[in-house]
Amino acid sequence: MSTPATAVRRKRPARLQFTSTMLLLEAFLVLFVTLVAHGLAVADPGSVPLGAIWAVGGALMLTLIVLSRLVAWPGGLVAGSVAQVLLVATGFAVPMMFVVGAIFVVMWVVALRLGGRIDRERAEWVAAHPEEYPEG
Repeated sequence: MSTPATAVRRKRPARLQFTSTMLLLEAFLVLFVTLVAHGLAVADPGSVPLGAIWAVGGALMLTLIVLSRLVAWPGGLVAGSVAQVLLVATGFAVPMMFVVGAIFVVMWVVALRLGGRIDRERAEWVAAHPEEYPEG
């Protein structure tokens, strides 16, 4: 039996780390997009109410932050994938977000695929070295 000094700490799955990080980065991105939309609305008075810009931006930021903690739950990755559509939809307020949002969608897909591959390889390594990971 392992003593606390020699116990191996279980690693968090790479896919969850990557996707959680992506969602948090996207929350910061939405903050900056909201600031840009605010500036555009100030430059063109009467276009969109500032309160609406901040309400939508704040709601999307909060959603992304909450989803970053829920990716480990059933349906969390699906909800994160749906959030990618919302991120790209911010392009209707700031057109450059169609491009930036598409880049973040590609990074989301890479996080899902690469994280899954790392997790599979890590599980294979643990299975091949049971003496180093007695809990499996």
